[in-house]
Amino acid sequence: IKEKGLIAEELFVEANVNPLLHDYDRAEGDSYYRAILQNLFFATLNTEINKRSFSKASNTTHRDPSRYRYANEIADTDNLLKLFAQTPFINGGLFDCLDSYEASNQGGYRIDCFSDNPNQRKDYSIPNRLFFDDNGLLPLFNRYKFTVEENTPTEQEVALDPELLGKVFENLLAAYNPETRSTARKQTGSYYTPRPVVDFMVDEALTAALAQHCQPMDGDMEFWQARLRGLLDYADAFDDADELFEEHECKGIVRAIAHLTVLDPAVGSGAFPMGVLHKLTLALRRLDPQNILWEKLQKEIAGQRALSAFDTQDQQERDAELTNISATFERYRDSDFGRKLYLIQNSIFGVDIQTIATQIAKLRFFISLAIEQEPDPDADNYGIKPLPNLETRFVAANTLLTLASSPQMSLGHTARVTQLQQELNTNRERYFHATTRHKKLACKEKDKELRDDLAAELEQGGMPADDAEKIAQWDPYDQNASADWFDPTYMFGVSEGFDVVIGNPPYIQLQKNGGRLGKRYKDAGYTTFARTGDIYQLFYERGCQLLAAGGHLCYITSNKWMRSGYGAKLRDYLCTQTQPECLLDLGPDVFDAAVDTNVLLVRNTKAKKPTFPAVSFHAKFNQHNDNIAQYVHDHAIDMQHPSKDEPWTIIDATEYNLKHKMVDVGTPLKEWDVSIYSGIKTGLNDAFVIDDETRQALIAADPNSTAIIKPVLRGRDIQR
Repeated sequence: IKEKGLIAEELFVEANVNPLLHDYDRAEGDSYYRAILQNLFFATLNTEINKRSFSKASNTTHRDPSRYRYANEIADTDNLLKLFAQTPFINGGLFDCLDSYEASNQGGYRIDCFSDNPNQRKDYSIPNRLFFDDNGLLPLFNRYKFTVEENTPTEQEVALDPELLGKVFENLLAAYNPETRSTARKQTGSYYTPRPVVDFMVDEALTAALAQHCQPMDGDMEFWQARLRGLLDYADAFDDADELFEEHECKGIVRAIAHLTVLDPAVGSGAFPMGVLHKLTLALRRLDPQNILWEKLQKEIAGQRALSAFDTQDQQERDAELTNISATFERYRDSDFGRKLYLIQNSIFGVDIQTIATQIAKLRFFISLAIEQEPDPDADNYGIKPLPNLETRFVAANTLLTLASSPQMSLGHTARVTQLQQELNTNRERYFHATTRHKKLACKEKDKELRDDLAAELEQGGMPADDAEKIAQWDPYDQNASADWFDPTYMFGVSEGFDVVIGNPPYIQLQKNGGRLGKRYKDAGYTTFARTGDIYQLFYERGCQLLAAGGHLCYITSNKWMRSGYGAKLRDYLCTQTQPECLLDLGPDVFDAAVDTNVLLVRNTKAKKPTFPAVSFHAKFNQHNDNIAQYVHDHAIDMQHPSKDEPWTIIDATEYNLKHKMVDVGTPLKEWDVSIYSGIKTGLNDAFVIDDETRQALIAADPNSTAIIKPVLRGRDIQR
């Protein structure tokens, strides 16, 4: 935000901060975070300019986080307020104070401890030295140049962009916990996905989805997919799509994008949703450079919501939304702001069991919107449009668990239930655009009221009391809570399934920690469950359940399921319930992954094609110089659709037939009258497994070595 010139740089320079505070002490003091940063976050960035003022330390203001406080710690109030006055009201939810409005003795809670009451912040201290010591946070930041936009793969800037947040996320999870003697990453199975892999997966998933939802004028589907890939390719840099698409095709693609829904069920740091946002923004910019079609479609979508409104107030608000859409595009006619804003509102969703993940994902989207605005010192709020609140787009929940009785089944029981669900959806859309604390509080209170009413109505209609209570208690605005269940209809208002489910689900063996996860998911209804298996297997099945008919799932996971015994149920599920569209076996040492991985794209249909493209990556693939899509184009084979009960091996039709001939005439090892527990164990391979040069030297020194040195064949020595 500072790089955009929206915050005074003096607030981060110790020489400027020192005279602003009473008795500033770097070594022993803790006033900087409290008096400067908390006032900046909560009472400046999150408060309208004309409503900024100091708390009176009275009952009417001391729990209002939009008020400045800590006046007794500030030595130069006038100068500090002048610096704060250079900052526009940004909103966006990221700078919301997490303290409750209710008093502590009335069930309220203090998390940020932004309070006039010293007793409520006595145990909350962040020393000044953590910010300003030589190894402190601000000197660290000052060593780097931060770009404000995430680089595309074609850019090579010597700077840090917001993708760094993904690496920060992984390293936070990799931090060692001495109490559990493990890392959070090992416990949660979270791994960062390299950007080239993200881009390839996003391209393939979006190309497949768009090709399904809009058709070419000439009916040539192969060339259509090639054109769509070009549309999403940063390197294919053209500003005018007229050469590749007819006017009717342009309109069809833009409409398809407007109605597309994408979910990352294990969002992590938000790399995949951010990749989707970038690619769809690129496509819209090329197809509709002046946002003419995009604006029309956003008004159409808002109008459809208005038609479903249940009362006059909602209808009036939808009319106001139409006016707001017009104002947005009038102001940002040739900008990506309107493209990104409505893609985020209508198309992109994320879930993660970890609250830190959803927070970082929201931060990346916040930055992505913030960079599209240019400050104007002479305009209201410095020309900055307050950003939306993303709490209802990225939620903390357990994707793998559903309610015992699905709301989708119960919502049709009564007209009242349908009405309450619609009112909840409308209220959450209202919150998305709310720009004042008063409006946000009103939305939160209304949400609680509607949840209680809906839960009571559902229970009366036959939903188990426990499930009804979970619906009543789930608060999307509580940024520190994670739900132990997930339902897209109730949480996102998406009832017909998603067009794309994409991501990098966690890798955790179900039998670890005494089989804790195995016990949790054993009775969750997954046909792919295997006690000795891995949690990502369940994510494959759950992801397919979340798809619309004909929708596409694209995951990167460990590739062990392709050939292992515990992967048999997943292989059978994918063979019988989906149509594989593309398979990449990335193998070892290709993308510095901790495990061997694969990328799989499947379509949610039981209709089968006889073959699909597949490719094995080898060490000769250079992750820094080679292009994944080009490598797939050059090396992919047509893999036969696997039969049920057999491992997945990337071989062409000739090799596939040869393999089956060998199986037909041979005797499986399991039918031999032998018992094999394991292969040869030397205890130290470096000492006992030698190369030919060493063998020759040993024989030359002692010819009797010939009798005791035996040839050995390892799995790595077997090649196609």
